[in-house]
Amino acid sequence: MADVRFLHSLADVPASAWDALHDGNNPFVSHAFLHGLEAHGCLREDWGWTPHHATVWEEDHLVAAAPGYLKDNSHGEFVFDHAWAHAYAQHGLDYYPKWLGAVPYSPVTGPRLLANENAHRAALLEAIRTEARDRNLSSAHVNFPTAREDAAFPDAWLPRIDVQYHWRNPGHWQDFDGFLADFDHKHRKNIRQERAKVQRTGVTFRVVHGGDATDADLQAMYGFYLQTFNDYGNSPALTLAFLQHLAGAMPRKLVMFLAEHEGRTVAGALCLRGGDTLYGRYWGAQTSLPGLHFETCYYQGIDYCLRERLTAFEPGAQGEHKIARGFLPTFVHSRHWVAHPDFSAALARWCDEEALAVRRYALTLQAHTPFKHRE
Repeated sequence: MADVRFLHSLADVPASAWDALHDGNNPFVSHAFLHGLEAHGCLREDWGWTPHHATVWEEDHLVAAAPGYLKDNSHGEFVFDHAWAHAYAQHGLDYYPKWLGAVPYSPVTGPRLLANENAHRAALLEAIRTEARDRNLSSAHVNFPTAREDAAFPDAWLPRIDVQYHWRNPGHWQDFDGFLADFDHKHRKNIRQERAKVQRTGVTFRVVHGGDATDADLQAMYGFYLQTFNDYGNSPALTLAFLQHLAGAMPRKLVMFLAEHEGRTVAGALCLRGGDTLYGRYWGAQTSLPGLHFETCYYQGIDYCLRERLTAFEPGAQGEHKIARGFLPTFVHSRHWVAHPDFSAALARWCDEEALAVRRYALTLQAHTPFKHRE
């Protein structure tokens, strides 16, 4: 007999039991990453993140799990449903709280329904819907599942799509020159000029994995992260303690590209490494130098992927400027169960219209590819 439990902390689950439910290729769903967010001050109820992880057990053996949170806002999700909340308010209904299956602050596709059998994934989804009903929640959401998971959701879960920009090695790029050889002349020239500008400033780069990072490296990277959030007027959620935790708990999966200029570390990009993919997460700089942003955030990562034989680089959400640098439009998914039948029907039509617009947008973007063989 299956036993469903919703947990307030991943400390209640042994790391070995949680990590046995996924293949380890996506660092964001690892126990070390998710529990690290909780243990090191990155998730707070007053920020709208209350851990409420869905788990299914058989005879005290964990067979399925989904990282989940009760949310009383939509911050840090990257699947935008503010219009839905506004519509609820206009009808005198409460949209919050809702349940969210996701990785906080991370618009990264990956496993969301952790299980080794399809029957256990189905049980997990039914448990989530039952919990949402029992708690009188407006809705339940699963953000950025894999395409395979997305296809397995029942029809009651409304589908949404969006576009991100991802780099994929088709298999024949061995180095950066080989990558650029597939570009048309204009875009190849622009990238070479951007990289040359950085070289002329005298900037050099260090690639630092978590296990090799000094405390000074971690503090510098955290300072860049704070600077970026301050520049945009946002509140930083991650803590230095969390970054230090990642360096120790995930020593090869934390990757930083640190820019050095005149004896100082002046910029950095923080990434996580999966089984075949590099994930760009945060960047920041203490100085403004020509081309520094593109070199630190994109070209250093592409170089790293080519050296390490990683096949993909996902540098984060949004940014049409990424297309000219070899990151092509890619669909990402989310699923949404809405309790109110009338709202569910109305939002189903809304999602259909949105999907049509997104697909048209993606077709327009494809016309701007920099690659010769895609023209």
